[in-house]
Amino acid sequence: MLHNTKGIVLRVTKYGDTSLIMTAYTELFGLQQYMVKGARVTSKKGANKGVFYQPAAILQMEVYHSPMKTLQMVKEVSWEYVYQNTYSDVLRNAVAIYIVEILQQTLQPEPHPELFYLIEDTFKQLDKGGPGLVSNLPIYFLIHLSENLGFGLQGRYSAETPVLDIKEGQFVASNPMHPYFLEKQEAQTASTFMSLQFYNELEEIVLNGAQRKKILELFQLSLSFHYKKFSEIKSLPILQEVLH
Repeated sequence: MLHNTKGIVLRVTKYGDTSLIMTAYTELFGLQQYMVKGARVTSKKGANKGVFYQPAAILQMEVYHSPMKTLQMVKEVSWEYVYQNTYSDVLRNAVAIYIVEILQQTLQPEPHPELFYLIEDTFKQLDKGGPGLVSNLPIYFLIHLSENLGFGLQGRYSAETPVLDIKEGQFVASNPMHPYFLEKQEAQTASTFMSLQFYNELEEIVLNGAQRKKILELFQLSLSFHYKKFSEIKSLPILQEVLH
């Protein structure tokens, strides 16, 4: 059957001489693979449909969907949102690539509209936000991604619970025996991230490069504990270099 759904592009590979296979996270069907025939052909008017199929692109899609098939078909696409800055700005692009790579390792086929809207809103805020928001967005996104996937970090920083135990996923009273924890100012900052309700509040959090690096790495580690096949995020060193 033919359906209209929003979709966020996660991966694109060439197929044959003119086509593509696209992995997208969709509003209606969750994670899906699509055959896009003729996407690499330039029309007589000079238009190239391949411009739509870039990682992090937010599309309005008309697709054929059959629950019995692992490879679906795209009939038509258009822009749901046109980025003004993400693809041209080095920092925003690095953040987008990092988020896409995280999603490639964590998303499941089942539809999850709330998670879709989180991802969609995150990419839109990345495009529109100021430098502070953009720099802090990866940490904020990992927190809310974990919550939507069902294993968010618990508790908050206090005099009684001044340590964030990443392995246990909660604030605790004292340093654990393993090295995966945040303490002192970094634990308090992590707690602040966890309590934020709006993207624009990210502008108010000031971190140096070392603090941001440590918090981001440990929050990513917390996420990875829940996926046996979670592998190295290759874009992380590039993102950290740009952020630093």
